[in-house]
Amino acid sequence: MRAADASAATVVSADAVTDISGSPLQAPPVVTKELDISKPDIEHALVDDDPRSWSEARKTAILFIISGASVIAGLCANIQNPANAQIEQQLHASSGQISLSLSLFILVQGNFPVLWSAVSEIKGRKLVYLASVSFFTLGSAIVAISKSIGLLIGMRILQAIGSSAVLSIGAATLADIYEPHQRGAKVGVYYCAPLLGPSLGPIIGGVLTQTFSWRAVFWFLVIWGGVIFSAFLARFQDTFRRERSLTYQNVLRRRTNGGKRASEEPPKDVEAQPPIATAGDAKDITLSLVDVNPFPPYVNILRRKNNLVILMASGLLFAFGFSITYTCARTLALYYDYNALKTGLVLLSFGIGSMLGSILGGRWSDRTLARLKAANGGVSFPEMRLESTKIAMCGLPPAVISYAWICQERVHVAAMCVMLFLAGFFSIWIYSSTLAYVVDSNTGNSSSAVAANSSIRGASAFVAAEVAVPLQDAIGDGGLYTLWAGLMLFAELVILLVLYRGKQWREASIEKEKRRSAGVR
Repeated sequence: MRAADASAATVVSADAVTDISGSPLQAPPVVTKELDISKPDIEHALVDDDPRSWSEARKTAILFIISGASVIAGLCANIQNPANAQIEQQLHASSGQISLSLSLFILVQGNFPVLWSAVSEIKGRKLVYLASVSFFTLGSAIVAISKSIGLLIGMRILQAIGSSAVLSIGAATLADIYEPHQRGAKVGVYYCAPLLGPSLGPIIGGVLTQTFSWRAVFWFLVIWGGVIFSAFLARFQDTFRRERSLTYQNVLRRRTNGGKRASEEPPKDVEAQPPIATAGDAKDITLSLVDVNPFPPYVNILRRKNNLVILMASGLLFAFGFSITYTCARTLALYYDYNALKTGLVLLSFGIGSMLGSILGGRWSDRTLARLKAANGGVSFPEMRLESTKIAMCGLPPAVISYAWICQERVHVAAMCVMLFLAGFFSIWIYSSTLAYVVDSNTGNSSSAVAANSSIRGASAFVAAEVAVPLQDAIGDGGLYTLWAGLMLFAELVILLVLYRGKQWREASIEKEKRRSAGVR
């Protein structure tokens, strides 16, 4: 309902509304109240050249470009694996140094988006994309000509810094151009791209290493980085609007009115209609990189209990995906006598399952949000989206346990491929919905929220990489992935906890933030 069309709004009674399980949904009682048009909805603040008003063709082009960039993030984490033996031999490196180059890459790639996110909320998305892809391309080129393992490790870290930006601001870019009811499907499509990495990385790396040398792997990444840089430079128009950024507004207000912060309260309805708002002070002062401090937005995200709990589940889901592709390659080499190319083809089943889970899970989450919103009298809240994960929760733990004992008993590789497909499908179905929830529930702070998600999942993957091989050697694939099945069940229970309690936690956190902003304890 637009402010210009009516001066009052009626909310449906909770007594007449139920969710898909028949339980009553929380909704306010029947009231008639005046719309408060003086309180801006930062999600829909009026801006020049609104990205959400752009044509579908233009939005699709942006989605295609950032998806292509996100391939870098997934690809370069895995493409080195088939080349490790050659690198170790030619650079006189130890297996520990090779392992360090992989683990540090994942750790840095997961945590550096916190800084990229803060910069993007002050200087915009395009500058960050161009700078980060430049770092990635430069790092790849120096790795390709490295003559010592120390230089290779250092430049792999530079690669990780460059490839990490799209992990946080990619989803934020989609939030810039799409309304909440469209984001699930778009995030699903976007997240397909990095999922190609674990599958295609070993294949591409294996072919290039066997045909040329390990250096060809990194020259391939240089070419890909150049293509993506050109696409951002020529075809990408910045989607960032400072009027819609809480980080920008908070810094701006500290500069203009003695340190008071902008209200961080999101709209009650994640689909709220745009109020009448103006850019105001945002056009009068230009902020610089000196104003960038990545830690306050990051800490604010983690202070919210609903964020902390859902990010815990997200980290476990991502760490599982990283662990299973890492240890599966080792199992195939040791017990099935597969080379790098055959291993990559087997892992392709996990990648295909993940891609389908991402696309279908994203679409299903949008449908679920729309259905529950209609049942709730046209009022939605972010936790509704998590209802869509229930359908996949039934299949994930059984698929993981089946994979565990298929590997342990050395069953035919066809059965392994089926379980890899199912594990990828169900885990990413759930993950794509949790990622969309992270964006929806942090209105005006989407890039910081996704950066926090990236940090948690990067740390989780680092731990998973460090403990995977020792556990695999000690208790076998059967024991290791039975343990992972238990962790996946725990992650599912945590998501259900957010589904049923997250709204209450989120609103309580918002009240605390308002009191802190007002100087009240």
